Amino acid sequence: MLQALLDFLRSLTNPEQLIRLLSTVFAGWWGYAMLSGIVFSETGLLVGFFLPGDSLLFTVGVVAGAGHLNLPAIVVTLVIAALLGNSCGYFLGRFIGVRLFANPNSRIFRREYLVRTQEFYGKHGGKTIIYAQFVPIIRTFAAFVAGVAGMGLPRFLSFNVFGSVGWVVSMTALGYRFGSVPIVRAHFEKVIILIILVSVLPVLVQLVKGRRAPASSAAG
Repeated sequence: MLQALLDFLRSLTNPEQLIRLLSTVFAGWWGYAMLSGIVFSETGLLVGFFLPGDSLLFTVGVVAGAGHLNLPAIVVTLVIAALLGNSCGYFLGRFIGVRLFANPNSRIFRREYLVRTQEFYGKHGGKTIIYAQFVPIIRTFAAFVAGVAGMGLPRFLSFNVFGSVGWVVSMTALGYRFGSVPIVRAHFEKVIILIILVSVLPVLVQLVKGRRAPASSAAG
């Protein structure tokens, strides 16, 4: 069962196998529904962190470039899926997540963590929502944490739109533009890995800056 699931997920990041899926099992609107469900699950359900978000969108762009998907239609569909997914994560955090921190004696969901989270989002909330959309795993939890931190809904929605549109459009556009390049098709798996590394780069930069700042303060 697990192996079958892994094989299915792997097929989502291979243009030829994805085309085969979209033309057989998930032909027509079923294909759009499947792709939307994956994007929604990764952004809105806390268990969707293992799903291939960036690589899937890039592959979708490649498939659209090959003429097997309508690019404007799939982009609009996946943007809506990302918006709904992030909103779902936000409301889960807003109405359920706070309860996790209600017990002052909890060793895992300590109240001080919630306070720190609220302070962080109060200072960097908007940028966090946008940047997190491009980072695997963090993308899955950012909206949830924003809800837990009590970020205002209008503010969250405004940054949610920028993040979701930017993520879907940029990733699919890259696949659409470069998917037909021979060197990209010949080294597709390496390109996917590169995309993931580039997605994680902003987080690594912030971590390095965060470590240098205390060191500089101590030296001063």
